[in-house]
Amino acid sequence: MRWALVFGLALAWQTAAAFAATAWEQWQHVPGVVDVGGVRSDGKLVLMANGQMLLAGVDGVLTPFARGTDGFSGSPDAEPYFVVASSTPGQCQWEPDDAFVLDLSSPPGLIRVDPAGHASRFATFASMDTLNGIAFDTVGSFGYRVLVTGSAHNQEAVFGVDCQGAVTTLSNDVPTMEGGFAVAPQSFGSFAGDLIGADENTGQIWAIAPDGTSSLVLVSGLPSGGDTGVESIGIVPPGFGAAYLADRATANNPFPGTDSLLRLTASTLSAAGVQPGDLLVATEGGGTTLDVRCTSASSGCTATTVADGPAGGQTGHIEGHITVVPGP
Repeated sequence: MRWALVFGLALAWQTAAAFAATAWEQWQHVPGVVDVGGVRSDGKLVLMANGQMLLAGVDGVLTPFARGTDGFSGSPDAEPYFVVASSTPGQCQWEPDDAFVLDLSSPPGLIRVDPAGHASRFATFASMDTLNGIAFDTVGSFGYRVLVTGSAHNQEAVFGVDCQGAVTTLSNDVPTMEGGFAVAPQSFGSFAGDLIGADENTGQIWAIAPDGTSSLVLVSGLPSGGDTGVESIGIVPPGFGAAYLADRATANNPFPGTDSLLRLTASTLSAAGVQPGDLLVATEGGGTTLDVRCTSASSGCTATTVADGPAGGQTGHIEGHITVVPGP
């Protein structure tokens, strides 16, 4: 396996208390919510809940999206994570506001949902049993492609998908990861431009380089295990606004969830020391959230607990991406 254990010389943990004082706000009640993405050019967030898509305005008003015979419909029990495309340079141009959704049917693939809500099959991963995560490369290190991870026969793979739906295998040998992924900005130290994902079972946060090699960023130090450890990831953009996160109610689980779209305001993030270029990482069980900062190869990475989920991190059942919107 082409994995490397890479730690900075000064990996630091700044966890002054068992739980952070700040807590995610239960901003809107959204039954079955599993992911949040955007922001679209109209200023709206895109949500996935109970296998259906919604739009959320800055005022919290929810609007059904991509319904009807040519819309998107998935299993209410599945986790069809998605990304929203934005304008990118280069010859292969994405249509802004197109959403690309993991299709977890057989064979698995990608569904494109255009801004008007029309859905169509965009790419197929015939060799995979299922798909585990997705990110959109806005940095350019992966050629501005949609990045998808999947598994088959206990082997994990990562793929790049261009704007025409052409699929390229980047590696057939990456660590187990699931949830909301992100491509690190160029300011992210040794892992600049890498695909960042998390393994809930071990608490490990991994970086996948454009050549397909894997490096360990750090171990979260938070509780780990199925439905427990780190899963959701998001990059903090310049001039950032609020952060949003899905918390799905899950019956018969130690972390039952609240069916809420959670929010941390920009002022709350700033007060916690969060800066542009940082990586936010949340646990599936409870929603405890780390701020990870990697500045250079010599100084390594720091991880600071900046927020709890609802009820002091005891109830949340977190899914999908952390979406941090640009500021006004």
